[in-house]
Amino acid sequence: MGFSKIEKLKSPELVASIQHYFGVKNINSLQNNSECSKTKGEKHDFKGYIVTNKFWYWLFIIGTGLGDEAFYALFIPFWFWNIDGAVGRRVVLVWGIVMYIGQGIKDIVQWPRPGAPVFRLHNKWALEYGMPSTHAMVGVSIPFSVILYTMNRYLYNLPFSILFAVCWCTIICLSRLYLGMHTVLDIIVGLLLTILLMIPLVPLVDHLDHYLMTNTTSPFLLLVSSIVIIVYYPNSGKWTPTRGDTTMVLSVCVGILTGSWLNYQTGELTPSDLKPPYPIMWPSSIMFGCLILRSILGFTCIGLLKALSENIFYSCMCALLRQDEANLKQSEHSLENKHKTIVELATKYLTCSFIGFCITYSLPQLFKYLRIERPNFFTEI
Repeated sequence: MGFSKIEKLKSPELVASIQHYFGVKNINSLQNNSECSKTKGEKHDFKGYIVTNKFWYWLFIIGTGLGDEAFYALFIPFWFWNIDGAVGRRVVLVWGIVMYIGQGIKDIVQWPRPGAPVFRLHNKWALEYGMPSTHAMVGVSIPFSVILYTMNRYLYNLPFSILFAVCWCTIICLSRLYLGMHTVLDIIVGLLLTILLMIPLVPLVDHLDHYLMTNTTSPFLLLVSSIVIIVYYPNSGKWTPTRGDTTMVLSVCVGILTGSWLNYQTGELTPSDLKPPYPIMWPSSIMFGCLILRSILGFTCIGLLKALSENIFYSCMCALLRQDEANLKQSEHSLENKHKTIVELATKYLTCSFIGFCITYSLPQLFKYLRIERPNFFTEI
């Protein structure tokens, strides 16, 4: 690919043309009042754009959410409680490694997000750098790792699943362009990088999962390695939320794998008598009722535990560092404000690892006690 083609893929003008194609119009470019009246009542922005096609707007708002924290908070627990823990552990490992590499590269390369004439429909990720798109990386790593880890484990329609994964990934990638958060080059690099990473990563994680389940030192290894790579996370030259997001991802992985390890070490997890591939067992009315109960109870507990643990851990870290909690919370984020960075990263790490542990150990034990557990949860090694 020539230099000129790379520059074209990197250009904000290309992103602006994609936005225009999907109905994001510049108010100043509307030719007359009649055209303005046609768009009256549609979504406006003080920066000078109008959303003229609400279908694309809401589709891409939902699409970008598939790579956001709220999606992870719903998808990961639901998968473990109601679908397959063995596949879940592997997918979470792939997700954690891919995200760490992608986020780290962002803060090393330090390419800004596209500027004018692109309209920024969302500002949530505006402080982060853009290259590569980690949304695109998640769009590949999660659905395709699910397929790769289930294709020999279950009997299902593989071509349809691949088509579904491609559509999933496409919507996420287009949403990032539509919202003005990435250039086309950011998306392409994110996709290619993830494909290259997953070639060795998928079989490696398969073996790594078994090692982490069976080795008695796994929790220590996970704790030390995750803290080391968070401490030595690449310095971007300015404060961005990327490091905090990466800490969240890694700590969730640590908690989930530690909970699974404890299940195995205490004899809760035992191999299934059946051999794969397994037929998919659709839930009966009773099983579906238990699924609903598990989900409602589980997500309620997670919400309460997250709120309580965040406050407790934040207060404890402030006390440990002898910082005034109220003043620290109100202070600005910066590289110089090291106490705030340390307290927030430590709080995020402790909270998210605790939640991850509850997802795979504490809450399944509660479900078992209440007799609403998924019976094959404890056979998924």
